[in-house]
Amino acid sequence: MGKLDGKVALVTGGGTGIGRAASLLFATEGADVAVNYSRSEDDANKTCSDIEALGRKAIAVKADVSEDSAVRQMVDRVVDELGRLDILVNSAGMTRFVPLDDLENLTEADWDRAMAVNVKGAFFAARAAIPKMKESGGGSIVNVASISGISGKGSSIAYSASKAALICLTNSLATSQAPDIQVNAISPGFVDTRWGIGWDAFRKLHLEATPMGRVATGEDCADAILGLILSPFVTGENLIVDGGRSI
Repeated sequence: MGKLDGKVALVTGGGTGIGRAASLLFATEGADVAVNYSRSEDDANKTCSDIEALGRKAIAVKADVSEDSAVRQMVDRVVDELGRLDILVNSAGMTRFVPLDDLENLTEADWDRAMAVNVKGAFFAARAAIPKMKESGGGSIVNVASISGISGKGSSIAYSASKAALICLTNSLATSQAPDIQVNAISPGFVDTRWGIGWDAFRKLHLEATPMGRVATGEDCADAILGLILSPFVTGENLIVDGGRSI
């Protein structure tokens, strides 16, 4: 038996990176999975095919998480087609690499999009999902934040600030939705995903400062997400997944 038998998960940004790894791990543990995407349709469909090959149901659902109406429609579709909703992973995110000292290159559009996707998107998804989870007897939400939300060092100041806000949002939701819904976050360091392509020096910097001797994979993050979901007395936690870099 899988640890998530009978459960249904919705993973935003589920076609790539951490979201894909979480989607596949959930399926391995017995869950059916809704894979959200905004632009990566082929990746989302591939992830769904891989989930179905594991013997679980999967649907790819297009929605820009920064649009509240689109998110509500997405959650309704998940429940209509998969029957319930127990788990939400807010993995959708965006950034544009801007050196921290290059203040003039960080545009208003960068700020607006980072906050819209990374913070508002997580809130919209949680707000839409929570009533459905309560109908199923409770649920678990995990937000994918970043150590940059703690250190202020990351791909841009706007990105770091948005992840700090996401950690705060995690605490607010954990407090307000207990005991029915547990809400946690993970904060990875550098993760080997397509976001890091072309940023070899940035990756090298993280690698050299990481006691575990490597950077994180999507699977490392997925394991941490699952661990939080399977710990029903843990809520409001921000689990750092950086191989000890921030020690």
